[in-house]
Amino acid sequence: MDVTALLLFLLVGLAAGWIACAVVRGGGLGLIGNLVVGVVGALIGGHILGFFGMTAGGLFGSLFTAVFGAVVLLFLIRLIKRG
Repeated sequence: MDVTALLLFLLVGLAAGWIACAVVRGGGLGLIGNLVVGVVGALIGGHILGFFGMTAGGLFGSLFTAVFGAVVLLFLIRLIKRG
């Protein structure tokens, strides 16, 4: 992975974390929190969509996958905190 791809991955993760936090919690977690949620969400979303045989290509597909996974991650964290 070259530097440009890494920076793009981190920017997509940051945007995905911010969007997911806005959808699930109504606010952000800060720069580092949004980045972590977005990157972990990208991994989760990729595994979930891959399990169902679906892929999303391009920048918007990557953003969708990351947001989807980040929303799932935040939902699971919310369920664990309630219990």
